[in-house]
Amino acid sequence: MRILVTALIALSVLIGLVSPAQAAPAWPNVKIGANGPAVLSAQHLLRHRGYNITADGDFGSGTETAVKQFQTASGLTADGEIGPLTWPKLIVSVQRGNNSEAVRAAQVQLNRYGYGLVVDGDFGGGTHTAAVAFQSANSLESNGVIGPITWQALVGGTPSGGGAFSLPLARGDLPRSEYDDPHHDYPAIDLPVTNRPAYAVVSGTAYRINDGATTGCGYGMKIITGGVEYQYCHFSSQAVANGQAVRAGDRIGTTGNTGNSTGPHLHFAIKINGARHCPQNFLLAIYDGRTPPAPSSLPKTGCFY
Repeated sequence: MRILVTALIALSVLIGLVSPAQAAPAWPNVKIGANGPAVLSAQHLLRHRGYNITADGDFGSGTETAVKQFQTASGLTADGEIGPLTWPKLIVSVQRGNNSEAVRAAQVQLNRYGYGLVVDGDFGGGTHTAAVAFQSANSLESNGVIGPITWQALVGGTPSGGGAFSLPLARGDLPRSEYDDPHHDYPAIDLPVTNRPAYAVVSGTAYRINDGATTGCGYGMKIITGGVEYQYCHFSSQAVANGQAVRAGDRIGTTGNTGNSTGPHLHFAIKINGARHCPQNFLLAIYDGRTPPAPSSLPKTGCFY
């Protein structure tokens, strides 16, 4: 019977009914000098395992040292790179009710796909719902448990077609009512938060804005895709390199109070050829789970005092 089952599986692969390679995306390889959500998740996983490093998304010397120590302890070649042999030993299965750095690592990855979770390490209802939705969308067992197969799909996969959208802040940071507020004097929106992670609303190329601590936008980011600029201002810190490709849901910085600001908040704007468009309807659609309108269709008036 076992021989018959094996033969049937092999035949299914040959005729295209089963495609194991498509079901398991390759683990990424990250090493010193890299940055982004894969690095951030790895750092949280290392912290879960007792390594006292900073989880900042930047793969520096401290992270490399921790990786080498972990590899040695795990019987791996200590090359300091997190690749297909290290990831499977580094990941930790997490599920509802857990509260840990490993949960933070999973939440970072889920946010790449637009789920807008608060990265707090608490595997509560919101994280469970996001995990089940991700599993269902990727034809995985939809039990909400983030085990080896789901981890590989999360870390190795990409948002479908690059078309995913994400709120600029975790859903729990602000109520929906904040996303329809007018700006004080031109098309934009100010979201009142302090020291919260900021996420890419779309996939594109990120560029740093460095106006200084007291001038203009302050420290921020702009994401450019399809001729549209999505601008973030008043960061306390930036999380991605200048010119780095980002995907919707990637963490790009931390909100703050730099630049010409009267108090801690995230300033968000959408520009096309230098002209500002009201971002409120765009953000409300994402909040409601709808596909947002084309930026060019957004109004240029009516969203400020």
